[in-house]
Parts: sequence; structure tokens; C-alpha cells
Amino acid sequence: MSSKPFRHLVPLAVLATGIAAMAVAQVPAPTVAVAPAQNAVAPAVAIMPPGGAPRSFADLTARLAPSVVNVSTTQKVEVGRMRRGPGQPGGNPLEELFRRFQEQQDGGEPVTREATSLGSGFIIAADGYIVTNNHVISAGQGRDQPVESITVTLSDRREYKARVVGRDPLTDLAVLKIEATGLPYVQFGNSEQIRVGEWAIAIGNPFGLGGTVTAGIVSALHRDIGSGQYDRYIQTDASINQGNSGGPLFDLNGNVIGINTAIFSPTGGNVGLGFAIPAELAKPVVEQLKASGGVKRGYMGVAIQRLSPDIADGLGLPKDKGEIVANVEPNGPAARAGIRQGDVLLSVSGREVDYDNSLSYLVATTPINTTVPIVLLRDGKRLTVTATIAQRPAESVVNARAGLPTEEDETPAADDVKVPGIEAAKASLGITLQPLTPVLRQQLRLDEKVQGVVVAGISPSSDAATKGLQRGDVIVKIGQKPVTSPAEAAAAVEAERKAGRDTVLMLVQRGNTPPTYRGIKLIPAKPAK
Repeated sequence: MSSKPFRHLVPLAVLATGIAAMAVAQVPAPTVAVAPAQNAVAPAVAIMPPGGAPRSFADLTARLAPSVVNVSTTQKVEVGRMRRGPGQPGGNPLEELFRRFQEQQDGGEPVTREATSLGSGFIIAADGYIVTNNHVISAGQGRDQPVESITVTLSDRREYKARVVGRDPLTDLAVLKIEATGLPYVQFGNSEQIRVGEWAIAIGNPFGLGGTVTAGIVSALHRDIGSGQYDRYIQTDASINQGNSGGPLFDLNGNVIGINTAIFSPTGGNVGLGFAIPAELAKPVVEQLKASGGVKRGYMGVAIQRLSPDIADGLGLPKDKGEIVANVEPNGPAARAGIRQGDVLLSVSGREVDYDNSLSYLVATTPINTTVPIVLLRDGKRLTVTATIAQRPAESVVNARAGLPTEEDETPAADDVKVPGIEAAKASLGITLQPLTPVLRQQLRLDEKVQGVVVAGISPSSDAATKGLQRGDVIVKIGQKPVTSPAEAAAAVEAERKAGRDTVLMLVQRGNTPPTYRGIKLIPAKPAK
């Protein structure tokens, strides 16, 4: 007999009736209350931010964001040439076939591609004047060449072609113009009144992400980051990234207190170290660019250096007060006022020269043709002279007057030059000196006006090596005294040691570039046996 897999079959109707009966017989489970979400009910007392801090930046952002624009540029850059010279390694037969075909088509012309860059800017007038950074709209290694085209995109996505009204590489500022009317715009505030710790808002287009708003505080003022002679940046921790350049930094009143320009970053992204050109520097430059396309600023005709700790030690002066004159332009305003190389300038027209106010900034912001008193320190004595501020010439003229070469001079080796044995200088400084002979002058390609002693050798462990002195450098002065022979140099060093100084101030010239001061620590004298 065959097996029966389902021995007890129940009709569907009966099964359904049974299940229903069981459902009726079951006792319902008690209802469990569900707790409300943690943020379902607003707090009884509104949580307020610390005193002076805004509850939100939303209203301020809505008012300011329409004035901020995206600035994009286009230019052609050379990426290489297709032609490969004879005998050069390269490729397989197929690649060689393609190469020959390409050369027939373009004759070995440079291969170029269209490169674009993005930055930010902000509108300062309803009729379309826009401020941005010069490096945003400039090309070339020195950022001194205009780009081919500039497009400005407004917050409502309208696009306009822009033209350059004027640009100033020294402050990295530029003014653009688009043909439009009735645009939203913003004004400059007074950055001289802001304090470290106040709120700051940055609006811009980092990485092309338009209308990005970040907030932070003013971290420091008058920062010198080594980008130029007019450095006095506002430092902020408001997030600034690539593409923010040229965008505004606002205070809580909605005034532009700075123009975001640079960041310090080991990775290329924001690490909380952003820098903005302060309004006190930018506003007068922008006004001149808008009015005339150029900038006029004061000029004295001196090359100066900050009083670094080693230079200050060499002069026996406190650091961070004043700047030392490294070079004076012949027949310039400073020369006519009687200012000399080695003078320490302490104030201009009653304004102190210090870390916050460099001489370059004070002179540049002084009206042209103004006669001002200048307080200086010479040979330990405080003097006052008067100088008439001139107009700064074009940078090419300034460089020519300073003797800056167009190409870097090569310094020949001095191995074949006989060096008189001046053991005193070597023992005190770790430097071997030799006279500046006509043959050596020709080898070093020095101007006839350059006088001094030549560095023929340097001990690697000496402070002179640490401070960057090289063979072929010319020491013009030691302790503010001109030296023309190794013997004079040794005597000047010994005089400084007897005066109780452990650092010697030297005026050093390299090639035909302007001389600079270095503070070199003396090697402790060995006790007599």
C-alpha cells in the first residue's frame, strides 16, 4: 500500500474558523508608551550664546551674500612640444608613427591647452565695480601678465564678461568692471578699530562652491607673512580655502574689514590660518585703481631691514623697534635728507617704526611732497632729520636703481685665489677673508663702487654659515666701520669684542644686489695657556 504524506487534511473553511476562534480567545497585550524625541519640545528658557555672540549669522548672510561674486579666468598655457630631437630616447614604432604625423600637422609648434582658475570678489558700486586679488586675474610666473578672459558670476547666476580697470601687484589688489546697473554692493569698514577675538565672516567660492559662508574670529593683526613689503594681514580662523582669494571678510556690522588672500597649510586645505588684506590698506589702493587705474604712493629711496635679534644684538639695541638702512639711493629723498647706510630709523612724522608699522607702510601712506620729520639712531645718538616724500616710481625703475640683476649672478669658486692668512678673523668668526683684488672683482662681476673684503672660506660649524654667508660674498662693513682689507676686518672684530658684544653686525653684499645686514655671533675666545 502506498504511503500517504498528508494523513490529516483539514478543509480551509474549518482551519480559518479555528484560527479566528483562537484570536478571540487571546488576551490583548498592554500598550507601551513611546517617549518623545529629545528635541521634540523647545526648552522653557531659550539657550543664548555667550555675551556679544550672535545667535545666528543667517540674517547677516542673506544681506551680504548677493554682493559676493565668482571670478573665473581663462588663459592658454604651454604644456610641451610634440617634436623630439634626434638621438633622444622615446617610444615604440607606433608612437614614432604618431609623432611624425603630428609634426606634419603642426610643424612642432608648442602644445597648449586652455587653463581656467577660480576666485572670488565683491561688488563695491551699483554700476559694476568689483574688487578681487591681483593673483586671481593675472598669469605668468610673476603674476604680471593679464589673463585672456575674465567672467564674473553673480549670486543669482547671471554671468558678465569683465575688464580690468587697474591692478596693483605690490598689494595684490585689482579692480574689475562689468556692464550692469542696480547691483547689490558693500562698503569698506574701519579695520583699524577691530580687535583680536572679534567675530569675522568670510564669504566666497572655495573650490568653485559658490556662496560658501564660514565664520571665525580675528586671530591676530598686522601679520607679516613675507609676501611683500606692505604685509600687515588680518589673521583669521574662519575657514578659507583655494577659491576664496579676493572674497570679503566681514565684521558683524556687515562692513568689509579685509580681503581674503592667503592661507598657511601643509596640505593645501584650511587649517585655521587664513590671511586677509586689511581695509585700512586696501581701501585707498582700491579708490586709486578705480579712479585712475594706477596707484601713487610715497617713496624715500632706501632699502631697509627689520631689526632681527642678531642685528639688534650687534647694535646693542632692543629688537622690534626701528629698522636699519641697508642702502641709500643716490640723490633720492633719503640721501638729500642726510640719511646714511647703517642708520636705524625710529619714527616717521611721529609714528613709530615697529612690528605693527613698517617703514615701507608708513612712507607709502604719507602724502607725496609732504616734508616729514624722521627720528633716527646713528652711532648711539638720536638725531632728527627732515625728508620730503617723493612719488614711488615704477618697479622696473626701483629695481634698476637698486642694482637688481635680471638674471642671478653666478659666484665663481675661490680655490685658485691666494688668501692672506688672517687667523684672527678666522678664529673669531670662522671666516677666511681675502682682499678684493681687480682679478677677483672681475671674476665676481662686481661694480667698481663695491669695496670690502671677500669671503674665501667658511667653517661649516660657524654662525656665519648658519646665517647664510657664502664664498664670494663681500663684507662691506663690520660694526658700522668700512673694511677694505682682512687686517681692518680683524681689527674691527676685535674692537667689537672689547666693547663687550658677542655678536658682530656686518654689511654683506652678494654680487651687485643691494647689501644686507647680518648679525654674526663671535666664536668664544680660547683662554690663554
